[in-house]
Amino acid sequence: MSLKNDAFPSSEAFEAINAALQSSDTERKDAIKQGNAVFAFTLKNKAGETESWHIDLKNKGEVGKGLGDKPTVTLSLSDDDFGKLVNGKANAQRLFMGGKLKVKGDVMKATKMEPILKKAQAVKAKL
Repeated sequence: MSLKNDAFPSSEAFEAINAALQSSDTERKDAIKQGNAVFAFTLKNKAGETESWHIDLKNKGEVGKGLGDKPTVTLSLSDDDFGKLVNGKANAQRLFMGGKLKVKGDVMKATKMEPILKKAQAVKAKL
């Protein structure tokens, strides 16, 4: 099943994160230990449509479509800003302060998200 949605260019990051998590058991167990949460993302594209994905770092250590099972924290932002976040061109804290990133749920868990997004950068660098 593809996690990519062409209407949301940055959604390929979810594929990359999933690939990183599936690449090795150690990688996955590490991420679960670090994250210990279900991170949900709701992105809004230029057409104003929204779509959701989740990164389960509580049980399975995988990425899926939709909000997942009882997300610990839900982050809402534009597809554009998510792309910048994944590429390291934007900072989650700045986006949050600027009102471009909305966080529902456990805000402290949201701070654990950056190392996970860095995994997507690492995978992309290898491609």
